Amino acid sequence: MIGSTQTVVDRATSTLIFTRSFAAPPEAIFAAWTEPEQVSAWWDPTGARLQDCRIDLRVGGAFAFVHRESAHAPPFAGVYRVVNPPTELVFDALGALGTVKLVAQPGGTHMTVSIRCASPEHLEQFLTFGVKEGTEGTLDNLVGFIAAQGR
Repeated sequence: MIGSTQTVVDRATSTLIFTRSFAAPPEAIFAAWTEPEQVSAWWDPTGARLQDCRIDLRVGGAFAFVHRESAHAPPFAGVYRVVNPPTELVFDALGALGTVKLVAQPGGTHMTVSIRCASPEHLEQFLTFGVKEGTEGTLDNLVGFIAAQGR
């Protein structure tokens, strides 16, 4: 059921779309996205624990994820626009609109993560900076984290 991340680069809408399935309920996946202790364990694509993770989980609340090696990635920071546990998060970050949608399915959860860039040039910049590969690695970490939790 877990498989690998399926990624689509939709240039018509300047959007990166990642889909993944988990053998865990939406509540477990939502918690992994929204609780600082959990996010710290899986967010960094290198597998390193975050140096700092702050989350104000409410509409208009801010978040900031600081990597141990800031040289390889700037802090990931933004503001939540939609917080709908356990099915949806929408946030602004790095000039893009991020969305996490979780749908219960038999035996687990189907997750879709989208990153809608402000323009075609913005999308190309994200691709050049390795956002596609980095997000795929981060989602691999999330799968491993959830599996290790036995959820």
